Amino acid sequence: MDAREQAAWAAIAAVPDPELPALTLCDLGIVRGLRIDGDDVEVVLTPTYSGCPATETIESSVHDALAHAGIHRVTVVRQLAPAWTSDWISAEGRRKLLAYGIVPPAAADVGAGDVIRIRPQRLSCPRCGSADTERLSAFGSTACKALHRCLACREPFEHFKPI
Repeated sequence: MDAREQAAWAAIAAVPDPELPALTLCDLGIVRGLRIDGDDVEVVLTPTYSGCPATETIESSVHDALAHAGIHRVTVVRQLAPAWTSDWISAEGRRKLLAYGIVPPAAADVGAGDVIRIRPQRLSCPRCGSADTERLSAFGSTACKALHRCLACREPFEHFKPI
């Protein structure tokens, strides 16, 4: 990897997700690629879902981060297939989610014929560790999270749903 590509990756790796600022775009696994052709840089992003309201903000943040790194000829490509999956969240991203107070999704099992099986996940409270929890709502602050409550410490918490 040459110095220009290293600088581009470093700039992108520092861009926080606008809805989950404790994670970067790379932590979420939405940065699918980076191509450099002379002075032109192309960044490939796969949004967490096709209707994600943060997509334009994310693209703008990528442009800004690269411009700050001295890279100005940037094209951001939205790649919708294959669709993003929560399995693309990095191990570091999962640790950051938990530290932020959001239970990360369980990994999906891929069976024969690419059938994806999402197994029920027993959630433990990210604050006190108790497994005595309940779901309050299928939707939290964003559509990709559900709202739960710990029955031991009574604190609410979110769970990033497996997709």
